[in-house]
Amino acid sequence: MNGDNTNMTVRQKTSADLVIIGGGIMGLWAAYHAEKAGMDTLLVDREAPGRGASNGLLGALMAYMPDQWDEKKQFQFEALAALEDQLRLLEVETGLETGYRRSGRVMPLYQEQQVRTARLRADEAARNWRFGDQSFEWNVVEEPPDAGWPSRREAALAYVHETLAAHVAPRGVVAALKAFFATARHVRIIREDVAAIDAEAHRIVLSDGECMGFGKAIVSAGVGAFSLLQPLWAPQGQPLGRPVKGQAALLAADCDPALPIFFDNGLYVIAHAGGRVAIGSTSEDDFGDPCSTDDKLEALIAAARAAIPALRDAPVIERWAGLRPRGVHREPMIGALQCAPDVIALGGGFKTSFGIANRLADHAIGLASGNTPSAQDLPDIYSLEIYLRRANKKHG
Repeated sequence: MNGDNTNMTVRQKTSADLVIIGGGIMGLWAAYHAEKAGMDTLLVDREAPGRGASNGLLGALMAYMPDQWDEKKQFQFEALAALEDQLRLLEVETGLETGYRRSGRVMPLYQEQQVRTARLRADEAARNWRFGDQSFEWNVVEEPPDAGWPSRREAALAYVHETLAAHVAPRGVVAALKAFFATARHVRIIREDVAAIDAEAHRIVLSDGECMGFGKAIVSAGVGAFSLLQPLWAPQGQPLGRPVKGQAALLAADCDPALPIFFDNGLYVIAHAGGRVAIGSTSEDDFGDPCSTDDKLEALIAAARAAIPALRDAPVIERWAGLRPRGVHREPMIGALQCAPDVIALGGGFKTSFGIANRLADHAIGLASGNTPSAQDLPDIYSLEIYLRRANKKHG
């Protein structure tokens, strides 16, 4: 916070070499890497870590299309491909399951142009979807690879079946990360509401007026990151991002979690372990109550029941709604602020953050520790300068 603090009585609760603001998936991964690096760290969130969008139901991990390849797609592909080993390690460290499955994905195609484009993408996947000794396929098939998942549709001319997509149980990943900190030596978790960042004084200001000092600060507060960063990064500019509401549901159905993700025109259906199937998700810019569900979700549930026979009589055991952070574009905010180099942005990444959060958090911890990662570690499009330029242009 760069405003006038002369009338504020500063009461500093504590301090740390690193303060991470926000306990969503990015903040938790940042704290994980901070613990591994031996950094004195405070993870600060007004709620228990892992709430908000990280407490959702879907957990889809899907790559960009394999054609028109560029460094952004390469970065996301490598992050997705490497995530399996990272989650297996986390499972060993904590004894908890994260629900990871490399299940692949199936998508119906309804137009001849879609089929032609999909066939061309098969060659591009063979070229670009390679990671170490692993390779992943993009196939165009006449029938769904698993009978009834989905049922054959007369309108569908063909189906894409690709083997790269995976899924996790979001709450399983969060629970494992939280369990990791039960024996942490360097990371403390504190429930406080952060109102502002005083970068000049190296402290965060809490809603009760007290402060916490920091050497470096990582801002990974989901939707709240935009307002925290705005006064520092773009005081004369336009909003850095906005919340987007999403709704999803969980059904009780005994479906194999190895079944591919079913995706069709915004509808996701994912079979998780334990006889649970997740359905989602909406993307709503206009909404009232961010935590309520309505007929938009009921329409998705109806579409899933129509597509997959095993779900037609499956009871709904949970309906969920929450807010996801969407920046001025879909790329994440990642990097040290030029105007406040000890403050590091770590957020955004609408709909892609769960798959790349681990790698982005590792990069942020590299910045915070002084072991500056190579600029080549991130795509150029992730540059904060580009992000801010787009924010000003979008609202200019």
